[in-house]
Amino acid sequence: MGCASCSSGGGTPRGCKNNGTCSSGGCNKLEVYDWLANMSLPVGQTPYDIVEIRFKNSRKTFYRNASNLGLSAGDVVAVEASPGHDIGVVSALGELARIQVAKKSPNLKPMEIKKIYRIATQEDMDKWVEARGLEKDVMFQARTLALKLNLEMKISDVEYQGDLSKATFYYTAEGRVDFRQLIKDMADNFKIRIEMRQIGSRQEAARLGGIGSCGRELCCSTWLTDFRSVSTSAARYQQLSLNPQKLAGQCGKLKCCLNYELDMYVEAVKSYPKADTKLYTSKGMAYHIKTDVFKKQMWFAYERSADIGGLVALHPDRVREIIAMNKADKKPADLKEFMTVVVEKKEPDYSNVVGQDDLNRFDNLNKKKKRRKKNPSGNNRGPRPENSEQSASSKDNKNRGPKKPNRPRGNMEDDKNTQQAKANLNQRKEGGAKPKSNKPRRPDNRNKKPQEKKKDD
Repeated sequence: MGCASCSSGGGTPRGCKNNGTCSSGGCNKLEVYDWLANMSLPVGQTPYDIVEIRFKNSRKTFYRNASNLGLSAGDVVAVEASPGHDIGVVSALGELARIQVAKKSPNLKPMEIKKIYRIATQEDMDKWVEARGLEKDVMFQARTLALKLNLEMKISDVEYQGDLSKATFYYTAEGRVDFRQLIKDMADNFKIRIEMRQIGSRQEAARLGGIGSCGRELCCSTWLTDFRSVSTSAARYQQLSLNPQKLAGQCGKLKCCLNYELDMYVEAVKSYPKADTKLYTSKGMAYHIKTDVFKKQMWFAYERSADIGGLVALHPDRVREIIAMNKADKKPADLKEFMTVVVEKKEPDYSNVVGQDDLNRFDNLNKKKKRRKKNPSGNNRGPRPENSEQSASSKDNKNRGPKKPNRPRGNMEDDKNTQQAKANLNQRKEGGAKPKSNKPRRPDNRNKKPQEKKKDD
């Protein structure tokens, strides 16, 4: 969760530009949402006086509100330190803080809890921001001093105290490191009190943060607080290849996410035959290769798989049948007789699920057909013919339109009728009387009554 007006660019927030010291609490690692804030306490019960304070890179400590200050989540306070005081942000208080204490520090003694001095003033805030600005340069200088002394250690982070009187250096190392001379050199250069604190590889990745191979932020820097040991048996149960480059995270250790689904795999594998099971057939002995928990298949291969055949997928129930046959001194002819038939499922077509038309159906409606540009010669199809008479006749034929089919010639009477019809048409155009036609006139039967049908006696 990030601030609404904050987007990281080049390692510096663009919104509030407080470099992690903003009081909104939106850019913090392992942030806690106070879902008990609006609940009222019963009558006569005093609020819980222990408050959870957050410091740099998700470091959280519990302090006692001895002065009964009116605090709320996100307030910047000055707390007790040794020596001087430190500046932190309130992350949880009230009943939520009680739950956090019972979860993280159940054996916490009241005498060990330090006190909250006051709400931070502007002078305290200015020193705090100044301390955050010095940490990066001091870390590089400390690494240079460690290299000069040939110390096998890696300084990964530096955290200044809020009053600029002390600095804590976090480092990782494979073995024990004698850094007494290093502390003297750093105290002379930085003029502050030095504290060295060794952390593991997982804690280093949690403090620095990063993006994992899954494309998301590291679990240890966002929500994971307890680091459990991860072994290679977790990868074996899940049928993963023992490739250290794929199984290791940014800390160099095995990924914490290998333990997330391990319990489910362990429970599922219990219902399967053992992995060292060997099946005996007439073709030879077959041994187990791998198990697909989701498809419920066990893959077996013969000793001479190159000559006999490849892998054979069997259901666990079919494997138990073969084991029972082997115990009865019976051998099946071939494992393929017990092979599970895998039906290939056709992938559904999601192109038109709702029944709507294509989204691009209106793209070609407004496109007009391209017209050919006329050549200056007037002919679009090719070069102008050499014979001008032939080209002129072709133009006339184009203007006339399609050629009508020739009418078959009839007898002389038909020719006379056509000539008479043309003469009548010309006379009608000139305004003359309608000429009489040679064709017999059709009788007019409109006024005649219809004949009565004869009735049968």
